[in-house]
Amino acid sequence: MESYDVLLLSPGAKPFVPPIAGLSEAKNVFTVRNVPDIDKTMHVLDTQPKQAVVVGAGFIGLEMAENLTRRGLEVTVVESAPHILPTLDEEMAAFVHAELEEKGVTVKTNQAVIAFEEEGQLLRLADGTAIPSELTILSVGVAPDSTLAKQAGLETGIKGGILVDEYYQTSDPAIYAVGDAIIVKQQITGEDALISLASPANRQGRQVADNIAGTARKNQGSVGTAILRVFDLTAASTGLNERAAKQAGLSYSVIHVSGKDHASYYPDASDLLLKLIFDPKTGEIYGAQGIGEKGVDKRVDVLATAIKGKLTIFDLPELELTYAPPFGSAKDPVNMLGYAAMNVAEGLSEPIQWHELPEALANGKVLLDVRNEGELANGAFPHATNIPLHELRCRLSELEKNQEYIVSCHSGLRSYLAERILKQAGFHVQNLDGAFALYRAVRPNELVYPHQ
Repeated sequence: MESYDVLLLSPGAKPFVPPIAGLSEAKNVFTVRNVPDIDKTMHVLDTQPKQAVVVGAGFIGLEMAENLTRRGLEVTVVESAPHILPTLDEEMAAFVHAELEEKGVTVKTNQAVIAFEEEGQLLRLADGTAIPSELTILSVGVAPDSTLAKQAGLETGIKGGILVDEYYQTSDPAIYAVGDAIIVKQQITGEDALISLASPANRQGRQVADNIAGTARKNQGSVGTAILRVFDLTAASTGLNERAAKQAGLSYSVIHVSGKDHASYYPDASDLLLKLIFDPKTGEIYGAQGIGEKGVDKRVDVLATAIKGKLTIFDLPELELTYAPPFGSAKDPVNMLGYAAMNVAEGLSEPIQWHELPEALANGKVLLDVRNEGELANGAFPHATNIPLHELRCRLSELEKNQEYIVSCHSGLRSYLAERILKQAGFHVQNLDGAFALYRAVRPNELVYPHQ
C-alpha cells in the first residue's frame, strides 16, 4: 500500500474576544466554544444567579439568551449593530427581535460594551448606561484558529483564515486544511469568504480524505445556509442577504411572500414569511430568508438547493413539492416566490420596499390602502387613501390619473390585484412589498393611530 506524508489541519474557529477594559479582571464572563466552557458557565448557574447579559446577537448569542431565560434568569442582549442576527436583513430580524422581547428578553441594539466594572458585575455601555450582570456570555463572533498554521509559515488571508486551493492544499503541498479555519469561495460571488458552518465543514472532511487518497474532489464553494430557533420562532437564511448583494455590486430585486406552513384550512396552520433576492434580468437567485413558527426549514432548504443547482426564479414554480393539507399547500410558498419574482422580472408588478416608503410619500406619492379595515388610511399614514379592493373598480373615478399611487393591504395579495386593476386603467402604481404586516413589524414606532 502506498504511504503518504501528509498533515491535515482542522483547528476550527475560536470565539473572538474584543479588547474591553476590565475584561481581564472579570470573574463571571465566558465564551462558548466547547464543553469546558459550558462547565464553567454551569458552575456559575449552580449559584442561582438572577441576571445575565449576552454580548452579541448572532446565532450562538440568541441561543444562549433563550436558554438562560428558560432557566429563569433576567436576560439582556447587547448588540453593537443596528439590528440582531446580521445574516438576516433588518426587516426579517425584526420578527426575531419582537419574539425575544415578548418572551421577556431585553434587547439593546446600536450599543457596545466599553468596560467591565466591579470584576464583571457591572457592564458599562457606550451611552453611559450601566447594566448589572451576575453572568455574562461573550458571543461577538468567531475567528479562524490559525495559530499553528501561521507558526508553520502557511499563507493566510482575511481575518487570518488559512488559504487553500480547490483541493484543500495549503501553500505547503504536504499540508491540507479544512473546516472553519479555511477561506472558501462564496459560490454566488466567487469572492473569498469565511463560512463557519457545520455542513460545509463536514463536506470538506469527506472531500479532503478523497484528495489525500488520490481521488480528486474539488471544493465548489459554499452559499452559507443556516437556521436558528428563538423560543417559538424559526429564522433561516441561505446565500446572500440584501446588504451583501449590494456590497457585491449586484443588480438585484427583492420580494417578500407570506403564507402558511401548510394548508390554511387544516388545523394549526401558522404564518410563514419568505424573502427572495434575485437578478430580475437573468432570474439568478442570490439569497433567501425565512421566518415562521413551522415549515421554515424545508422552504429554505429547497431554496438553498435551488441556488446550489443553479436554478432560477423561473424554475421555482415548476418545483413539484409534496402536498397534502397537513404538510403544505398545492402552491407551496416556494412556488409562490417564483410566481411573484416572475411578475417583477416580466414587468407585471413594480414593488417598492418598506424602507423606500417614507421617502416616496414625502416626494408626493399617495398610499392607497385596499384593506377593508382601512388601517393605513385611518391614521397610520396621514395622507393615505382607503378604497377596499372589492369596491376599487367602481370607485376609480375618485382617483387622480396624474397622481402616483402605492397600494398596500395586509399581506400583499389584495394589493397585487389592486395594482393590476389600476395599471389596466392607466394609473401609475407600485405595490408595497411585504405590505402593511411587514412595515408594522419593522417600524412599529413610526405608525400613529387615531385612538392612541
